[in-house]
Amino acid sequence: MRNSILMTAIVVLSISNLNATNEKTMINTENNIITVSENTITQVFDWAVQTNKGKYAGTAPSLEEAKRMIALTTSNEIIMNKQISSYFMLQNEANTTENRNYFWEVKTVSGKAKGYASTEAYARKMIALVASGDAIVDQLIMSQPQQ
Repeated sequence: MRNSILMTAIVVLSISNLNATNEKTMINTENNIITVSENTITQVFDWAVQTNKGKYAGTAPSLEEAKRMIALTTSNEIIMNKQISSYFMLQNEANTTENRNYFWEVKTVSGKAKGYASTEAYARKMIALVASGDAIVDQLIMSQPQQ
């Protein structure tokens, strides 16, 4: 009898402790209906370039902007391969930064580092952390949509 009371108390306390530490999540039952029309679709350009020093890629809202980004990232480098491709997406998805990765790269006097971040603020924080106490020679932050 004493063992069954003890076992029951352990089970009840375990369940209550489990519920107390888990975060309660609300289920979103709201449906957002988006009407797709010619006005809600936009063209986005992905660009990628390979140089003698590395590979670079990004997204641009226009062909001219993609060419400008290629020219900026490949200054003083030899272009070995260049590719620009376009695709269509909903305008509200192109303007939001929720589904983006941010590529960051920093060159300092003592070395260089690069990586990805989920927000632009976090990318800037990583650059600051990597370059703390060192002079920044060059830095780059590019936004890329998640595929």
